[in-house]
Amino acid sequence: MPRSRKSQIAPEATPYYHCTSRCVRRAFLCGRDEHSGNDYEHRRGWIEQRMLTLAKVYALDICAYAVMSNHYHIVLHINAEKANAWSDTEVIQRWHALYAGNLLSHEYLAGKDLYDEQLKVVSELVTEWRERLMSISWFMRALNEDIARQANAEDICTGRFWEGRFKSQALLDEKALAACMAYVDLNPIRAQMAETPETSDFTSISERILSAKEDQASSEPKQPKSLFPFAGYPRQDMPAGLPFRLQDYLELVDWTGRHIRNDKRGNINNNTPPILERLGIDAEHWVYSTQYFESQFKGLVGTVQSIRAHCQRFGYQRTPGLASATLLT
Repeated sequence: MPRSRKSQIAPEATPYYHCTSRCVRRAFLCGRDEHSGNDYEHRRGWIEQRMLTLAKVYALDICAYAVMSNHYHIVLHINAEKANAWSDTEVIQRWHALYAGNLLSHEYLAGKDLYDEQLKVVSELVTEWRERLMSISWFMRALNEDIARQANAEDICTGRFWEGRFKSQALLDEKALAACMAYVDLNPIRAQMAETPETSDFTSISERILSAKEDQASSEPKQPKSLFPFAGYPRQDMPAGLPFRLQDYLELVDWTGRHIRNDKRGNINNNTPPILERLGIDAEHWVYSTQYFESQFKGLVGTVQSIRAHCQRFGYQRTPGLASATLLT
């Protein structure tokens, strides 16, 4: 039986989630349709720009994304600490950047004197809006609805643009996070839409590589401000960011992409990136999991230990995904 969206996205379990939305009937509504000859390539830019714009408003960080011809992937990090640090005024300003708000919220920002009961209502609104501004469901809603309206207006039609609600996977540990990000970043390579990660359009990996090339003299590569940064390996007083080194991750994606393109699974050379050794992942299993991430893993992704701990904590009657979890063990 399918689990509710609320139980699938639980920030107290993990802040990292992989989300996917597909166009209705999986038609080529965001790229070039070879059958009809219609070109909707510009809509991929709409999606990318909307993602990055929303990330500036929400307390959600973009770890990875790839906009394909008929679907997109995005890996999000729920930044509860950031949201809780916002003042009431900032919460209202952020909400007004996307939504109309109401009379009281506008009067509050204007500095007008409000009665105690009115201030209580504003406080309740701020609490609700703060929660929504770190909600993946609200983020995906704001993203998909905007794109659907633009596309329908361009086509002069009505109806669905997206194939139902978005799908999500909880990434329970570092191994799951690394595998999912590499899977997302290498989507254009598998689809033969690009030869190399740096030439893949509308992807986070191309943005990261472009930024890293800007200042090659620096000991630490430059990182794009629009994406959740790599902060290095977990350590005490670690800054906010992904628990990997950028250099290691770029090397890992490049190495994985070569094996995917050349179909060399089962013939892995010994020159594997050291990040795999740190995470304790077998190289052959890694290549397989980053090719078939969505089909192999369902709602929960992680090691056997991570999945069992999650299911026990949230009272699952069954423990799904244990067979696939061995790929990350």
